[in-house]
Amino acid sequence: MNILFIGDIFASPGRGLVSRYLEEIISTEKIQLAVANAENSAGGFGITPLIAEELFSLGLDVLTTGNHVWDKKEIFDYLPRQPRLVRPANYPEELPGKGMVVQRARNGVEVAVIDLQGRTHMPAIDCPFRKVDQILDTLDPAVKVRLVDFHAELTSEKMAMGWHLAGRVSAMLGTHTHIPTADERILAGGTAYQTDVGMTGPYDSVIGSDKHLALRRFLTAMPIRLDSAKTGAELHAAIVTVDPASGHAVAIRRYTRT
Repeated sequence: MNILFIGDIFASPGRGLVSRYLEEIISTEKIQLAVANAENSAGGFGITPLIAEELFSLGLDVLTTGNHVWDKKEIFDYLPRQPRLVRPANYPEELPGKGMVVQRARNGVEVAVIDLQGRTHMPAIDCPFRKVDQILDTLDPAVKVRLVDFHAELTSEKMAMGWHLAGRVSAMLGTHTHIPTADERILAGGTAYQTDVGMTGPYDSVIGSDKHLALRRFLTAMPIRLDSAKTGAELHAAIVTVDPASGHAVAIRRYTRT
């Protein structure tokens, strides 16, 4: 079975690419489950209930997030009502939402989608390594196909998580830095890995933001508000092929559209 994972959807240019291409990708690539990180889908910062529903209506089955999930306050009441929008599991349990959902794919296979967040140069939250151990220990063994979005800053932290999960999940895909990496591979035990899937949004930018504003911010050290860039939109994703009987990945490849 083929699983599509779309990298961080950034503002309206990113949403426009999903609207334009998702249906075609699902059809031509024979996608059974479509997942995307959507924490930057609302103007580059956060996600709203309206945008989440728009993305679901386009054909995305699960939306993952990261540290920006809390940026729009209206999402707090929405998270408990929409389990297909997941937030990092290693935030405190009392916060709204869940860090995992088991979603039935188009071919009838149940897939666990787990969202985790790194801790280096990020908010001080619970250990993602120990948290994912707890999740996997309590997950129904019958759910063989398991996808992890690790939203983290450092490549080393992401690579460490890949080795930590090797042979225990079908895929571990990194998000957050908005720069696609060229290291997609199958780790020992059948775990597909890519350090960062990249951004689906405007690449004529500084990781999605207007490059002129970003340069002024670097040159002056002033807290200049960063607006979304509008041009150079690219869709970056990974397509993972998984044996549903074993949960082992047999292939991973990068996918790009402009």
